[in-house]
Amino acid sequence: QVSPVESGGGLVQAGDSMRLTCVASGHLFSTYAMAWFRQAPGKEREFVAAIGWLARNVDYDDSVKGRFIISRDNDKNTVYLQMNSLKPEGTVVYYCAARPGGIEYRQWEYNDWGQGTEVTVSS
Repeated sequence: QVSPVESGGGLVQAGDSMRLTCVASGHLFSTYAMAWFRQAPGKEREFVAAIGWLARNVDYDDSVKGRFIISRDNDKNTVYLQMNSLKPEGTVVYYCAARPGGIEYRQWEYNDWGQGTEVTVSS
């Protein structure tokens, strides 16, 4: 198991860029698929992006394709989410999640979750 911890959130304006960081403890990190989810107040948590063990397999929700980039550095037990051309979505909490095996878009397939980092994108 790994224990993700997110950071990098904050307040930005629409059109800006931001990079989120997730550091996950655990010596088996390199065998875990990692993912980012997000959740707005009163809304369901939704899939954003996922990346496989060696970063050869990636998946994005259609809403972020072409704007977001997920990457990982296994030597640092870290996964990133580069967010470009941010939309005025208000305040959303981004969560980092981990699971053994391949990438998944279904949140219940992930075992380990961070506490989230809050991102506010103003108009």
